[in-house]
Amino acid sequence: MEAVVELHEEVGPAFTTISAIAERAGVQRLTVYRHFPDEPSLFQACSTHWMDRHPPPDPAAWSGIQDPGERARTALTALYGYFRNGAPMISKISRDADHVEALQPFVAPYRSFLAEVAGGLAAGWGVEGERQRALRAAAGLAVRFETWRSLEEEGLQDEPAAALMARFLACVADGAPPGT
Repeated sequence: MEAVVELHEEVGPAFTTISAIAERAGVQRLTVYRHFPDEPSLFQACSTHWMDRHPPPDPAAWSGIQDPGERARTALTALYGYFRNGAPMISKISRDADHVEALQPFVAPYRSFLAEVAGGLAAGWGVEGERQRALRAAAGLAVRFETWRSLEEEGLQDEPAAALMARFLACVADGAPPGT
């Protein structure tokens, strides 16, 4: 299992072969097939193993925060820390998810989790209609791994990045451009 996780973090599921797993684990290919007879069983085992070591943040930690800006900062700080700790795997899974059909059942809960977080971040701002749709879209952007990666590449640490995105959400909710 460690060989599978390492290879998925290094090259991604799309480029991980049974031969590479066997070589990394120091076993024969047949041994790998005995443990994982097909891609879904391999992905299930890898997903379970990795998630046990890297659980996503619990929305209960921020869901009770009434102030939507503070709730956004708290949630995004936790989420961005999760992204930072899991970046090698998350980046490869994000890249490969739409190209490896057998990954879809294992990516779906992650995507649902992010949608749930985004929904929580878009709630409680007291806006409706078009502004609410824009706020929901902005929250969806804020919770994306790719957004965190972009902010990280610009040199922002997790807390300042979360504060920036929380301010962005507040500006969308207010209907004001972010620079005002």
